[in-house]
Amino acid sequence: MSPLPENSPSHRKAAILLGVVTFLSFSYFYEGGGWNQNSRFDLLRAMVERHTLQIDAYHDNTQDKAHFQGHYYSDKAPGLVFLAVPFALSARPVLRIVGIDPESPRGEIALSYLVSVGAVALPTALAGVCLFFLGLRFGGGSSGAAFATLVMCLGTPLWAYAGLFWAHAVVGACLVFAVASALKVRDSTSARGDLLWALAVGLAAGWATVTEYPAAPASAMLAFLALSQAWSRGTAARWRVIAGVGVGAGICLIVLMAYLHAAFGAFRPSYSYYDPNSFSFMQQQGYLGLTYPHPDRLLKLLFGCSRGLFFASPVMVAAPFGLWWLWREKAHRAAAVVAAAIAAYYFLFNASFYWWKAGLSFGPRYAGACVPLLCVGLAVAWRRATAVWRRGLVGLAVCSVFVALMVVSTTSQLPMQDSCPLMHLVWPAFWSGQVALNHESVLTVAEAGSSAEHGAFNLGQLVGLRGLGSLIPLFAIWGVGALLWWRMGRAERIHSSR
Repeated sequence: MSPLPENSPSHRKAAILLGVVTFLSFSYFYEGGGWNQNSRFDLLRAMVERHTLQIDAYHDNTQDKAHFQGHYYSDKAPGLVFLAVPFALSARPVLRIVGIDPESPRGEIALSYLVSVGAVALPTALAGVCLFFLGLRFGGGSSGAAFATLVMCLGTPLWAYAGLFWAHAVVGACLVFAVASALKVRDSTSARGDLLWALAVGLAAGWATVTEYPAAPASAMLAFLALSQAWSRGTAARWRVIAGVGVGAGICLIVLMAYLHAAFGAFRPSYSYYDPNSFSFMQQQGYLGLTYPHPDRLLKLLFGCSRGLFFASPVMVAAPFGLWWLWREKAHRAAAVVAAAIAAYYFLFNASFYWWKAGLSFGPRYAGACVPLLCVGLAVAWRRATAVWRRGLVGLAVCSVFVALMVVSTTSQLPMQDSCPLMHLVWPAFWSGQVALNHESVLTVAEAGSSAEHGAFNLGQLVGLRGLGSLIPLFAIWGVGALLWWRMGRAERIHSSR
């Protein structure tokens, strides 16, 4: 029998199920505070509570901050915070309704959790859904596409990033949305379709750069991918795509430039306004800490015990092979080239940065945004694998999910001084039932005081479960998801046999 079309009801149900399970898995853990997330949450509080871009009232909880004309600002690109503002504004009245003052310590922690769920976990889960349909498009079938989606969401460091008020998961999601939109340009049969899908590419790729400055080269590659999809249809189609991408990217550029001008009166990236006493290497090493790719760092980012992607997620070893096989198929060559080029760029960028271990983090954090595009190769690898190799892939995937589960259960912010924090910290802590280890808070020093109760938690702990027992509701979610997936597959097989 011929395979089901990509947008069949069966595939849509499967995508929804995957999206719900991964979203609930992301939302299950709250990873607490830290310099990175605090810098962004301080800006969010300043905008929502004080209607200013200055974080003077909150800045003592982070060293990730810019200093300009006697005032403090977040040093981060503003895209994630702008995305979180609607969630914050919606959550505040809800908190009041349930009897919580949104500006009390309890209310701020609740708000921090809710905006992380809305602005980070939700887009990342939607990117997983998008990856499922990309896997179908590239011939992976429902099993291969689901395999790639589950690995991306639950078997890589992206799970940790999706539970933190960090930008990497959101940028990765934007890149996936842009790739999917670019490929839709190829399917378009009307001028309106060309413009709308190209506009979507410009907005998604552009917002990646508004969220993280280093995404700019990746955004440019995606613009060229969109143009390549319309190239064979003539000059008019090309100009429509250029116009659509240009408008979308232009909107994002205006947003970013307006923020920089409002905050600093100029258009330099906010990282250039560090206090000279903070992160001195940003001024002393190359351009804002960037020099050139160091081969030893690159090897450690791939295979090292401290930050290596293949050590943290061994199943990802199959991804480059999948992209290679995808490149060999002429119809998908452009997508394979762009996905591989973006991944290569991010790892070379990470290997060029002085602070390449990225502070407290899991995996190659500065290269984290390319992980979803690498996972495109997993669906193709699944399709090309024999039954024996598929069992091997499943085994590697189980190991990868288990490593990620241990990390998000204990702490996603692993010390960079440790040569192998997964073995020295995460493994013993997990098996001894020590979960939610991060006691740092997003609150200011005065608000947090000396209490450790404002740090990390998981939803099982909120209902009174302790230790590894606090993961039981998460396993129940996975069990229900697996049962529904089996029933959907059974119904499809029965329907196909008639």
